[in-house]
Amino acid sequence: MSKPLKIAVAGLGTVGAGVIKMIQTHGDLLARRAGRPLEIVAVSARSKGKDRGVDLSNYAWEDDPVALAKRDDVDLFVEVMGGEDGPAKASCEAALAAGKHVVTANKAMLALHGQPMAELAESTGAALRFEAAVAGGIPIVKALTEGLAGNGIARVMGVMNGTCNYILTKMENTGASYDDVLKEAQALGYAEAEPTVDVGGIDAAHKLSLLAATAFGTRVDFGKVEIEGIQRITLQDIKNAADMGYKIKLLGVAQQNEDGIEQRMQPCLVPTASPLGQLEGVSNMVVVEGDFIGQTVYQGPGAGEGPTASAILGDIMDIARGLIIPAFGQPAAGLAQPNSSSKGSDAAYYLRFSLTDAPGTLAKLASILGAHDVSINRMHQYGHNGKTAPLVIVTHTTPRAALDTALAEICALSASLAEPVALRIESL
Repeated sequence: MSKPLKIAVAGLGTVGAGVIKMIQTHGDLLARRAGRPLEIVAVSARSKGKDRGVDLSNYAWEDDPVALAKRDDVDLFVEVMGGEDGPAKASCEAALAAGKHVVTANKAMLALHGQPMAELAESTGAALRFEAAVAGGIPIVKALTEGLAGNGIARVMGVMNGTCNYILTKMENTGASYDDVLKEAQALGYAEAEPTVDVGGIDAAHKLSLLAATAFGTRVDFGKVEIEGIQRITLQDIKNAADMGYKIKLLGVAQQNEDGIEQRMQPCLVPTASPLGQLEGVSNMVVVEGDFIGQTVYQGPGAGEGPTASAILGDIMDIARGLIIPAFGQPAAGLAQPNSSSKGSDAAYYLRFSLTDAPGTLAKLASILGAHDVSINRMHQYGHNGKTAPLVIVTHTTPRAALDTALAEICALSASLAEPVALRIESL
C-alpha cells in the first residue's frame, strides 16, 4: 500500500470533529478504498482544552491555523473554521502556496475569493476541493465536474438552505407564523441567533454562485446574484399558493440565457407535484438540466456533522487516489468572465397587494398593469374588512422589468398600504 496521505484539520467544531470521527471509525475501510491510509497528523482550533467528543491525543496541536497549513508533515489541509476572510483565507492560501491540497466547506470564502484561490492551486499543482460547501452531503459538484462533464448545462436550480425550507414547510404544515417558526428553528439549532444570512438568502446565494461557475465554466460572480429572502412570506401566501397547486420555496436558479447568465436566489412558487414541491424539512435538492441527459435530480441532507463530513471525506478520497482536477471543472485561467443576463427570463408571477377599500382602486391597479402589458390570468380578493382590500393576482408570462415598473407605480398610489409582494412562478 502507498504511503499515507497526511492530513491537518483546522476547526474542531461539529464538522471538524465529524471528519476526525469518520477517519477514526472507518480508517481501514478508507485505506482499502483509497489504496493508501489517511492519517491525521495535526489539528488547530480556538481552544485546546475543550472536549469535542473525539480523541485528539495522537495529533500535534497548532494554535495558529496558518502555521498548521505550512507544516512540513502535512499533505492536505482541511479548512472548516468558516469566515470569508481572516484565518480561513490566510491558512488556505498558505497551504496552496506551499503546494498542499485544500479541502474546504467554506462557501462564503470561495464565493468571494474562489477565482484567485483556484489560480493559486493550479500554479503549485495542488487541489482545491469544496464539495461540502454546496448542498451539504449531496455530491453535486462532483456530478457537474465529472458525471455530467459531457453535457452543456442549461440550468441549475434548487433548494440550498435547509433552514429556509424547514421554516416554509413548518408554516404550511402547522399554520404557525413566520416569526413563531423562526424562533423554533433557532431553539432547535437550525437557525442562528442572527438568522439573516440564512433567511435573507445570502448563504444559499453563496452556494448558487459556486454552482453557476462550475456549470457554465465562468468565474465566480457572487455580486451578480439577485437575492431576496423569505422574511416577507406570510402564512396567507403559503395558503394561497397551496390553493393554486403550488409550494413556496427559496429557490436558487442559474441559467444560460441568450444575453448571458441569470443568477437569482428568491422565494418562488413551484408545482406541488414536482420533486422540489415535495421537498420538506431541512433537506436540500438540486436539479440540473443538461442538453444530452435532460433533467437530473439530487436530494439529501443539506447540513450537519455527518452529511458535511461525508462530503469532505469524498474530496479527501479523490485526492488520496490521485484525482486532481481544477476546482471549477476546467483550468482557472480558461474560466470566462461571466456576462450577466440583463433581461432575465420571463415568467408568470404571484402578486399580493394591500389596498385601501375604496371605489376605483382595483380599476386603477388593473389599468397600470395593462399599460405595461402585464396580463392578468386570475384574481382573488380575500379578507375584505371594509377598510383594507387584500388582493392576489396571478399574471400571465411577463418580463420582470415591465412588472417592476408597474409595481413601482402601484406602490406610489395613495391607495397602496404596503409594498406589493411579487413571487415568480418557476417552470419545471
